[in-house]
Formats: sequence, structure tokens, C-alpha cells
Amino acid sequence: MQFLWLGALTLSITAVQAFQDTSPFIFFSTSEILASSPQIVSASSLSHKIDAALQECPSDAYVIVSQPGVNAADFSGKHSSPHLRKWASGKDKRIRSSFTVTDVLGRMDTGTMMETLERKCSAGILNVDASTGLFEVVDDVRPRIIKLDFPTLSAGGKRLHEPYENGLFLTSVLDILPSPNFTVIYTTTPISTGYQRLVSESKSYEMDESPLLSAHMDLKRDLSAHPRAASNGSTVNNGPLFEKYQFFTPGIFMGLLAGLILVSILYVGISAVASLQVTYSAFDREMGPAAQKKQQ
Repeated sequence: MQFLWLGALTLSITAVQAFQDTSPFIFFSTSEILASSPQIVSASSLSHKIDAALQECPSDAYVIVSQPGVNAADFSGKHSSPHLRKWASGKDKRIRSSFTVTDVLGRMDTGTMMETLERKCSAGILNVDASTGLFEVVDDVRPRIIKLDFPTLSAGGKRLHEPYENGLFLTSVLDILPSPNFTVIYTTTPISTGYQRLVSESKSYEMDESPLLSAHMDLKRDLSAHPRAASNGSTVNNGPLFEKYQFFTPGIFMGLLAGLILVSILYVGISAVASLQVTYSAFDREMGPAAQKKQQ
């Protein structure tokens, strides 16, 4: 691998601004596949290279992912997609070959890849619905083509978390594969011009709002700890009992500590009084003036 995952995507953010019609591409496999590409390449050229590598049927499962409406900046964050970063960087010991392309001009031809796998490898197609999270679990040894289509990323604040959720869903799909030998082809499509404007405005709004959010973070946490009353008088917080109410406060702790000290003092006093020993003859002796006259 010629470029590190994070470094390649971070350095490509400036290039993405110049190439608005480009999108990233990610490829990794548990098999030794000699495939590489420059960081700026046309979709047709890259599709031809991948198709040629797949004709040798290197894996038992081929996961073809489609993620529309993204650019390299969506994956450049440290916490945006740690699963993809781990696979593409080769940190996962199972991955034996991987490479990324930050700027692909055009749309990848995944249909030709699937036809090649069906014809050369006798692979069956399995469609996965990422919007509902439902997919069929297979346990046979036949080669499979798992077609995974993710929805377009949102233009609002959810966009920062959706790549992470998609990577987590992809991880669950790979974990249930009957064979540990797989190849993942992660294709994306660029953001449209109008949608790009919405994404840019949303990011600018979040950047302008961040100081205010950090200044009021303590206030938000305090308000979120109390149940809010709905319009009909019912409470919105329906969580567990120990999350809705606080049973152990500093005042209760100090009261219990003071009570423990007082009980200890009382115990010592009662024990001291109970340890006193007086004989019965001491109460029979006369200690007044009459007893002194008798002694004289």
C-alpha cells in the first residue's frame, strides 16, 4: 500500500474542493490481490482494473458496497469511520491486500463486476437492505456476491455519525459470512451540486454554533437529568427507576456519616456504664453521722 488511509484522505480534502464530481473508493481483501491505483483516476479505468482482478475468483464472498452522496472529507475524521480505516490501513491481521483512491471521476460500474463474478466464479447474488438492517443468513459454501446499498448521507448533523454507523453495519455483515475469505469493494458516488451546497451550509452552521454549544454544555446536562413535562402533564423520561431519581445525595451521605459517629459514641458510653461493678454490701453500710458516732 503506497499511502496511509488517514494521510491520503486528509491531504485530499483540498483536492475535493477542486473536483466536486469526485468521490473516494476503498478496496480490501483477505486474499493477495495485486491491485493498486493513483489517487485521481477515472471510474472506467478503475472498474476495468478491479474487474480484471476478480476474474481469478480470489475470495469466497464479495461484498460490493454502494454509498451515494459522499466525498473524501466524510471519511477523513478520526472517529467518522474507524472500521473502514482499520481495514484499509491493513491494521486488521486478516486483511492481506488493500488500497484506497481519494478521487474517482465518475461512477463505478459494479454491474460488470457482478456479471464477471457470476460467470467466472458461479457466485450467487444476495441483496442486503441497509435501511431496515435485514439480510438473509447463508451457511453454504457457494461463492456469494453481497450487494449492500447504503442510503445517501444526510445534509444535517447526522451526517457526521452516519459513516460510523454504516461501517458498523458492514462489520456485522462480514462477521456472519460462512467463510473468512472475503473481498470488499466500497464504491461511492459524488455529491450533487445542490446537495453539496446544503452540506457546506450545514457544516458552516455547526462550526459557528460550536462555541455556544460548548459554553452551555453543563446547562444542557443539568436539564437532561430532569424529566420534562409534556403538554398533557405526563413525564417524558420513562427510563429505569435509578436513572429517573437520585437516591444518594451528598446530604444523605453526610447524615449517614454523622449518625454512624453518634451511634459509636453512644455505644462506648453504654458499654462504659455497663462495665461498672458495685457489690451489694456497699448499699448496706451506713455512711451518715449516726454511723460515725457508733465508730467513736
